[in-house]
Amino acid sequence: MTTAYWCVLLGALMPILWTTVAKAGGRRKMSIAENAAPRAFLSGLEGHQQRADWAQQNAFEAFPAFAAAVIISHLAGAEQSTINVLAIIWVLARLAHGAVYIADLATLRSLAYFVGIGCVVGLFAAAA
Repeated sequence: MTTAYWCVLLGALMPILWTTVAKAGGRRKMSIAENAAPRAFLSGLEGHQQRADWAQQNAFEAFPAFAAAVIISHLAGAEQSTINVLAIIWVLARLAHGAVYIADLATLRSLAYFVGIGCVVGLFAAAA
């Protein structure tokens, strides 16, 4: 399995990291009873826990394009080192995105977001 494929796995798991922060990483922790309706619990959060939920949602939104780009670049025979580097940068950018989202640093969040998008575009370009 290539490094880039491992990065796809990390990308698939990333929303779990951010939802864990949302549900357990603050004053209000999700109880077993609230697990029956986790979306209702998440909708009532504030502050960094709310932003962690938003980071989770954004991670789910960003993942499909990344996974497709990695798979397509592999199938198209793009240079493996290029695929790996772009995939690693994407993972790092997305981790940074979530961290600065939770920290409420909007400009850095946007920068990390665009680095991630640039990696996806780069993966498709490498496949061309």
